[in-house]
Order: sequence, then structure tokens, then C-alpha cells
Amino acid sequence: MAEETRIDKYLWAIRVFKTRSDATDACKGGKIRVNGNDIKPSKNVKAGDVITVRKGAVVYTYRVIAPIEKRQGAKLVPQYAENITPQEELDKLKAPVETFFLKRDRGTGRPTKKERRQMDYLWDSLSIEVPDDIADRLASEYGFDDDDEDFDNEDL
Repeated sequence: MAEETRIDKYLWAIRVFKTRSDATDACKGGKIRVNGNDIKPSKNVKAGDVITVRKGAVVYTYRVIAPIEKRQGAKLVPQYAENITPQEELDKLKAPVETFFLKRDRGTGRPTKKERRQMDYLWDSLSIEVPDDIADRLASEYGFDDDDEDFDNEDL
């Protein structure tokens, strides 16, 4: 076992990233920090270092137990890294998806009047009411007037 290992190789070995090049790209993109400092892929890590990895909305935190260079099986990873990610970060994985996509098959053409009404009904049932103070701020930011007959809270 080595005393120090490159960070990209280590993150790949403990299965944080699927490929080593993904780990290298994350380091270059500023998504990896060691002991609070931005690092390059060639930075060496040693036992006791704390690594933070930003993947999507979640920031994972790991403590290096023992540096390794060979990829390990999932059952052996706890011997080399301790996952110390706070629970509130893990809860972000269970957050409901707030986006909504209407998908139509390619080549089906424009929706019929009936299909359009169904889509509008579905969209209206999913929409949320924006508080007036936020609606006013957004209206002024995007150039809508309160007197504008085409503008209402539903436009946001």
C-alpha cells in the first residue's frame, strides 16, 4: 500500500467516479477539494485528508483511511475511505424533481385541440402560486407592468 496516491486515481479506486478520466475532469472543473483547497488531478492524498466532491446538487465528504491505486470492489471501499457526508446533503438525493416535461413522440405532428387541453389541464394542476412580492420583483426585472393586461401572476 502506498503512503500517497494521486487524487484522481484514488477517487476512481474508491468508486466515487466510474472512470479515472471522469475524476480528472472533476478535479480540473473545480468540483474536488482536499482539506478545503481546490486541487489539480496530480495532487497526492494521504491518510487523514478530507475530500469533498460536488456531484450535482450534493456535496459528498470522504476521509482518507488508506491511499490506494487499484480499483476496489464495493465491499472493500470502507477499508480505504470513510463517507462522512452530512445527512442533510444525502437528503437532497430524495428531494422531489421540480421540473416537468411533456414529451411527444417524434413525427406525431402538432397536438390536437383535445390533447392541448389535456396538457394545459395537467400543467395547471402542477403549477404553484408565486407570492406577490416575488411576482412584483420578477415583473419589474423582466419589464412587465402591473397595468399590463397580458401580465398576471400565472405568467411567471
